[in-house]
Amino acid sequence: MKLSYWRKPKDPPKPIGTDPDADLQLLLSECRKNLSRCNETLIAKAFRFCLQAHQNDLRESGEPYYTHPLEVARIIVNEIPLDDVSVCAALLHDVVEDTTYSLDDIRAEFGTTVAEIVDGATKISGIFRSTELRQAENYRKLLLALVKDVRVILIKFADRLHNMRTLGHLPPERQQRLARETLDIYAPFAHRFGLANIKWELEDLAFKYLYPEEYNAIRQALAESRAEREAYITRFVEPIAERLKKEGFRFEITGRPKHIYSIYQKMQRLGVPMSELYDLLAVRIILDTSENKDCYTVYGIVADIYEPIADRFKDYIARPKKNSYQSLHAAFIGPEGKRVEVQIRTRSMHEIAERGIAAHFRYKENQGNGRVPSWWNDKELEEWANWVRDIFENAGDEAPEQLLESFKLNLYQDEIYVYTPRNDLIILPQGATPLDFAYAIHSEIGNHCIGAKVNGKLVPLDYHLKTGDQVEILTSKNQHPTKDWERICITHKAKSNIRKYLNEEKRRIVEQGKQLWEKRLRKATLQLTQEQFDRMLGKMGVPNPSEFFYKLGLGIIGADAALKLIGADQSAVASSLAEEVAPSGLSDRLRAESGVVLDGAHPPIPNLLYHYARCCNPVPGDDIVGIITVGSGIKIHRRDCRNITDASDSLQARMIKLTWAPNQSGEYLATIRVTGEDRPGMLHDITNAITGYRNTNIRSVNIDAFGNDFEGIITLYVRDLNHLNEIFSRLGKIRGVRGVSRFNG
Repeated sequence: MKLSYWRKPKDPPKPIGTDPDADLQLLLSECRKNLSRCNETLIAKAFRFCLQAHQNDLRESGEPYYTHPLEVARIIVNEIPLDDVSVCAALLHDVVEDTTYSLDDIRAEFGTTVAEIVDGATKISGIFRSTELRQAENYRKLLLALVKDVRVILIKFADRLHNMRTLGHLPPERQQRLARETLDIYAPFAHRFGLANIKWELEDLAFKYLYPEEYNAIRQALAESRAEREAYITRFVEPIAERLKKEGFRFEITGRPKHIYSIYQKMQRLGVPMSELYDLLAVRIILDTSENKDCYTVYGIVADIYEPIADRFKDYIARPKKNSYQSLHAAFIGPEGKRVEVQIRTRSMHEIAERGIAAHFRYKENQGNGRVPSWWNDKELEEWANWVRDIFENAGDEAPEQLLESFKLNLYQDEIYVYTPRNDLIILPQGATPLDFAYAIHSEIGNHCIGAKVNGKLVPLDYHLKTGDQVEILTSKNQHPTKDWERICITHKAKSNIRKYLNEEKRRIVEQGKQLWEKRLRKATLQLTQEQFDRMLGKMGVPNPSEFFYKLGLGIIGADAALKLIGADQSAVASSLAEEVAPSGLSDRLRAESGVVLDGAHPPIPNLLYHYARCCNPVPGDDIVGIITVGSGIKIHRRDCRNITDASDSLQARMIKLTWAPNQSGEYLATIRVTGEDRPGMLHDITNAITGYRNTNIRSVNIDAFGNDFEGIITLYVRDLNHLNEIFSRLGKIRGVRGVSRFNG
């Protein structure tokens, strides 16, 4: 048993930079202590090569430059110990970038493996900068480097950590830039790798330079209360240690230090001073056992001594985090009624919790030659790699800001555990919605999601899932992603698939509009110059050709109207779009195939540009009215639409009376509101009632459940008002449905 009531701070590193021979001996002694494999000849050779390459270089502090790669190598040895190859590559990681030596020189002296790691570190040296990370191509470079050898990324962590430890020698503006970059990019990435010790130190160092006053205040408060905390922890752990020893466990109990930045975050989140935080008291129990079940036994022993706080128990052993983290988290009422957080884990769990993916690498290296393929078959690491690959490969169409924000969000978010109807486990970030769940299963399920049932009850698509929820996704072939979905989702996979669909849909509409325009030009036997085309776009207020073709494809802009603006129709006077839809000119511009006609105008008059208002979705048979708009023709509303009944005087002046054309064909969107009792099978009955009549297609369903009741907003395709009324009748006959009405949004 090893028992220490508070972890003492590490001794400061020995001074280096004055005696290279002594520095080399220090490094070799640390390698012998921490590495399972240590080729001292290789490491000594790399050190001397580094010394020679950087002999004329100095750091900002005035120290010989070789001290930086030496300290990076020492971090690799002491903080994330891997192997002698990684130490060698750490010593050489700046040689190609900062000296006259080439990669071929490294390969000739140290072999292909070391050269590839140095090459990877050189190629991604700027990728972690906030500005560079926004470029999708740099993501792909990072992935390629990672797939080739994970040691590339670990060396970059060590490189940044030493730079942050020596940040005080840089000018204030560089301190701020590097600190922000570290907090935004490096620390979250280290978190995702499971490198807890690296992540915490990076956060605290960045916080120190970004918010010096807050940092110093918390640091001073921690120092003033340390003696009191240590005395309390001693009293808390004594009976636990006695019982564990009596039960025959081999263990270590340490005080778990709270890091300054995490304390600051909690103070900000809860809006309380540090004196009111209850979890500054924390201990960690590390068991020398290979049996996971022993952790639960020890939890039972602690719970027998102190009263557990039920809602503070988290089991990360049965449900590990994506970065392979495992531990039991619990909280207990200790002496004097104070709350104490306790973590219980095995020695191997602790190793992975502190060193993450590096620990996996170390455990696996003896199975192969130390190269990544030996651990690439590890299931947990394969899942992590798939997550990284998914982000990188789907980054192509995203805007830089979206890409960076999505990346940071996915790196740092806590996780929840939810289940499919077959009880398959799906791990999602906290705050995930049914849409995130649907896309996690498959992109096509996400694209066609119309609703969800959580634990048997209907929920809206923006419902926040919780650990333990069982989720069933309902789909329709007629459902497609909308712009609002991007706001609802939080996972990168969901957002990127939604953007991908919307971008592809826009490209399809642009292509349709382009074909329509070219067909109209051929029919008119016209060839436009670029100047004529640009002048036309300017008159229409359209910024670029792509937007013109997009609006043309949607029907917002008419091809004939565009041609008249450039004088293509010699019999008509060129006019603006606003003039085209003015009341005085309507008699010349109604389309013969139009679904609506001016009240009293028979037969229909050609060339009317119009579209149906989404707020009320009129269908044939509704009493309708039109509003003249600038650039978009006539917008058709139901007469009882709120936007019409509450219209201002200026809006009423632009209204025209319309009626439906005698012969109608096609389908029209209608939105309805359904309310009633929430019961098992209700959504199934509703969708069946709709689709069972004349093969009615559903566009979207959004259900909001509250208590035992629900409210649903359903968008569907109907032919006319009689069709819609029949749907109303069928829905009204469903058991538990209390009301069905048109949605007047």
